[in-house]
Amino acid sequence: MCRNIKTLFNFDPPVTDDEVRAAALQFVRKISGFNKPSKANEAVFQAAVDEVAACSKRLLLSLDTNAPSKNREEEAAKAKARAAARFGT
Repeated sequence: MCRNIKTLFNFDPPVTDDEVRAAALQFVRKISGFNKPSKANEAVFQAAVDEVAACSKRLLLSLDTNAPSKNREEEAAKAKARAAARFGT
């Protein structure tokens, strides 16, 4: 799993299209092995990002939960604290 891909479900405010696209881009980069594709592969790379983003958005809109929405700022603070404990920064 890519460490840069973050959980996008059940947040308040809800996930944005830009966040979904960024996660899709990270996923396609990981499985293709390309950070930036060559000109020959650029069209299929972008098409894959578009398809993964669309599937991800549909999934996020279809999911349902009874759990309360997570607060973005609180989750970011928790992640920062974990990183500080892990890396000593």
